[in-house]
Amino acid sequence: MTAIPPAPTVRLDIDREALAANWRTLDAMSGDARAGAAVKADCYGLGVDVCVPVLRDAGARDFFVAHWSEVAAVLHHVPPEQLAVLHGVNTAEEAAYARATGVLPVINSLHQANLWNQTGGGPCHLMIDTGIHRLGIAPADLREPAIQSLDVAVLMSHLSSADEDGSVSSEQLAAFHEAKRAVGARELSISNSAGIGLGDDFSFDLTRPGLALYGGVPRSEMAGRIRQVAYPRAAIIQVHDLKAGDAVGYNREFTARDAMRVGTVSLGYADGFLRSWSAEGWLEHNGDRLPLLGKVSMDMVIVDLTDTPEIRLGDWLDVPYDLPAASRIIGLSQYELLTVLGQRMRS
Repeated sequence: MTAIPPAPTVRLDIDREALAANWRTLDAMSGDARAGAAVKADCYGLGVDVCVPVLRDAGARDFFVAHWSEVAAVLHHVPPEQLAVLHGVNTAEEAAYARATGVLPVINSLHQANLWNQTGGGPCHLMIDTGIHRLGIAPADLREPAIQSLDVAVLMSHLSSADEDGSVSSEQLAAFHEAKRAVGARELSISNSAGIGLGDDFSFDLTRPGLALYGGVPRSEMAGRIRQVAYPRAAIIQVHDLKAGDAVGYNREFTARDAMRVGTVSLGYADGFLRSWSAEGWLEHNGDRLPLLGKVSMDMVIVDLTDTPEIRLGDWLDVPYDLPAASRIIGLSQYELLTVLGQRMRS
């Protein structure tokens, strides 16, 4: 098919300068350490082909994905020695792919360590479980021969509660200091985005921000320093008038008390604008709030245009997507707000 499709009616605008500035801010906040970049889940939903070149050009040299299926897209933009896969190698097929691409696995278990050694060994990263109990070598297993024979580039752990105040992160830090004595690694890393906010004691050689790169603010130390990156926008695809008593959308959850002007917008939960927005949500036009009416549908929402007579068919509306504020409004985490954004946003 050679026909050129018409322009989309929903889009995701990425502020590339804000993304670059966020990496530079996090790199500076990392002290003597350098900041890497978690680019898993298609750069938290914002697009590898958009975000990875920006992060690379800003100065990032260490990139992390979760799955081997994510590797090929990132390798279009960075050399393989700068990329690591957090889920490690659980099969001979995965180990062979790691060697064929030159991408480093993050070894997470004795099984993975044995597999990596048996299939030829070579540089890798090693994850220690200091208390999150998801992935990682138990500290008691660090002196096992399979671990001791690894060529560990970066010894890392992951903080479970760095976005909260309390003793948990300090306890994990102490466990990491104890564990590092058992492994001869070239570099050390424990901090995610929130961990960077905990200060220099958590920085070591490499930090691994994710959420904060893309506009998330996991700790108050980053408020006012991290900039919004993602700007969803959607177009008005119909404008019509309601009479008093007319109901809107599925289950008729909104009924007009008086005559009013409304707009149908090309945006719905298939685009990541979930039904949890229905009760409290709004869209914006030149700073004016346009309340949502009724339920969010798969592909459409309805907004009140009564007080904005200048809005016409085809006009673009802004989706309020400052992540900390949006999270407070609808109760989704900042991570979810990013990663639920639908593919049509990036068409």
